[in-house]
Amino acid sequence: MTLVATTGFFLFRYGLGLPVAATYALFSAVALGGLSRIPGTGRQRAATGLRALPVCWLLVIAGTCLSVRTWSAVTGMLVVGFALAFSAVGGPRPAGAAPGLQLLYILPSFPPYDPGSLGERLVGTTTGLVLLMAAEALLLPEPPPPSYRERAALAARTAAHCATLLTAPPYALTGTDSAAAREAGAALRPLTVPEAERPAGPGLRDRALAHTGLATRTLLSRMARLTSPGDAQGSRVTAVLRAVAALSAGTADSLGSGPSPVAAHAELVAARADLSAVSAAPAAAARGGPRPPEFPPAVLRRHAAVLEIADAALAMATAADLAVRGRRASLPVPPGRFWYARSRAPVLWWHRARGHAGRRSVFFQNAVRIALALTAARLIAGVATLPHGFWAMLATLTLTRTTMDETWSTIRLALTGTLAGALLTAGLLTLAGSGTGIYAAVLPLWMLLAFTLGPVKGVGWAQGLFTVLVAPVFAQLVPPTWRLAEVRLLDVLVGSAIGAVFGLLAWPRGAHDELRRAAAELLRRAAEIVVATSAEVAAGGTVAAPPVASCHRSLHQAVILAESAYAQFLSEPTPFGGRGRRAAPAPVDWQAVLIAGHHTLWGSERLLDPPPTVLGPAAAESAAGLGDRVAGRMLLVSAALDPGSDTPAAPVPRLDPVLAGFTAQPPGAPRRYWATVSWLSALMTDLSRIPRTGPEREPAAAGARAGD
Repeated sequence: MTLVATTGFFLFRYGLGLPVAATYALFSAVALGGLSRIPGTGRQRAATGLRALPVCWLLVIAGTCLSVRTWSAVTGMLVVGFALAFSAVGGPRPAGAAPGLQLLYILPSFPPYDPGSLGERLVGTTTGLVLLMAAEALLLPEPPPPSYRERAALAARTAAHCATLLTAPPYALTGTDSAAAREAGAALRPLTVPEAERPAGPGLRDRALAHTGLATRTLLSRMARLTSPGDAQGSRVTAVLRAVAALSAGTADSLGSGPSPVAAHAELVAARADLSAVSAAPAAAARGGPRPPEFPPAVLRRHAAVLEIADAALAMATAADLAVRGRRASLPVPPGRFWYARSRAPVLWWHRARGHAGRRSVFFQNAVRIALALTAARLIAGVATLPHGFWAMLATLTLTRTTMDETWSTIRLALTGTLAGALLTAGLLTLAGSGTGIYAAVLPLWMLLAFTLGPVKGVGWAQGLFTVLVAPVFAQLVPPTWRLAEVRLLDVLVGSAIGAVFGLLAWPRGAHDELRRAAAELLRRAAEIVVATSAEVAAGGTVAAPPVASCHRSLHQAVILAESAYAQFLSEPTPFGGRGRRAAPAPVDWQAVLIAGHHTLWGSERLLDPPPTVLGPAAAESAAGLGDRVAGRMLLVSAALDPGSDTPAAPVPRLDPVLAGFTAQPPGAPRRYWATVSWLSALMTDLSRIPRTGPEREPAAAGARAGD
């Protein structure tokens, strides 16, 4: 940062005599390199900055053209501020770049109002950004971490090994193998993946890669839970598991840029269909088909579990093929689960934006908060003709937080640091006078100090060091006086006050209430799907059942909103308590809520594709009754979580994961009945994990992606 900013500044200020270009070269580098928090290695940050270069030009042009009148500059700030902040829906990289891009509109939005200098401004901006991208890519390179594709490939190889072990006695994984499967699945959890490597974007490949990780984790989890029914393994079960092993190995090769596992995929489809037909034979016999073999319930349970493993393996392979090859994927893509496979990038972006275009989305809340705060700062700076009003907006941008407590704590530290920096700046300007040589010598040394200590010492140090830093910069552009420190302090005070006001008025509790509300809605939608799915399984498709497809869409939207709220919740170190601690932690495992949502969606899709077979009266009654009981327990937890509920606040109930009926053995129950029981049992286990007895221990990892 020091090398890039000083090189661009000195080149234009002293080499070419272009002070405007010098200013823009320095602040453009500071914007994308210092104010932005783009995740990844230097090369990854350079690639992100290069793609953002046209956006930077547009922002400088818009800021220059709209700055002629206060009303146009204010209107532009409202639109640009919201659009850039809302771009965080596109993933960690757009979210990290947004603050720096805001600065590139703010900088030309203030005096001098000189559209004639637009060319010089663009030259300075381009030079500063190109130098920054070159330095990011070439200086002090960092070793890249394993990509998500590499992690998924390793997990797929682990799945292949586990599936092979399941084809030989004892037909179950040992403790060591189960631990290896859990470890491989944990490596795909978003919180364990560097932010730049998380597949969080709205595009086809990112969605497919995230789908690959979820399917692989499901596959490993199902194999770790598979138990042996004794010596009744069966050749068809063995054939399915061998096909799963082959497809998993082929998927790992495909993720490493190998060929698509077309043959292994076809083999598993055939083996799965054969086992499914045998498991469903009692229903066929009831309709007049041939007499099926008699299987004990333990074997039918294993058939259902193995078929779930096969479904997860097929989903993993299809998603991985889409992630690697996009729309040129070779494997057949079933509709529904892979709805995004044939959609163009603009449609996928629109789908993501529309999903968050509501007041219940924390991305929308953050965009409204920062846009209104910046607009108010620009209006006050223009009407009150604040000198260097740019600093007031910069303070608003950098000090506004998502909760009132955190905003107030940040502002107190920032004002303390700014006051100390202002006193030091006044002394420097008084002693050094107007000699630019001293300021030119001090600039790189102080810049190195500010960019080194500021990010690690906290906001107070950062504001104090930056207050001193602007003195040698502007002292080389205009004759300096000690009042520059006074102006800086005034502007930071104004910007901080604006940030505090909007932090108080606009969703002052951050993601806390929104997370509880989103989690409650997720469980309500999940309960609807549980009732609808169990009813359709019980009916065997012969009677009208609740609209499962519409329930799926509603739950999918609820999961999106809950994941985004959870991500912001993790990034708020003190959402509603004192500094460094949570004052009143809700005893809730939020990840368990999200997992319950995902399990509900996936399990329902598996059970209803293909359409369910007819159950006997006893099995149908048992399936429907168990579904109603599980849904009722979901609603109990939902009511306890909902902050807007009319019922008095109560702790989240602790539920027994085992229901009477999970171990029942209705006569003639086919495989789909046991698959339904297995799904409902897994959901009860998820619900039992939601309450906690101690304080929450989720790490406060900024921008952490949920769905974990």
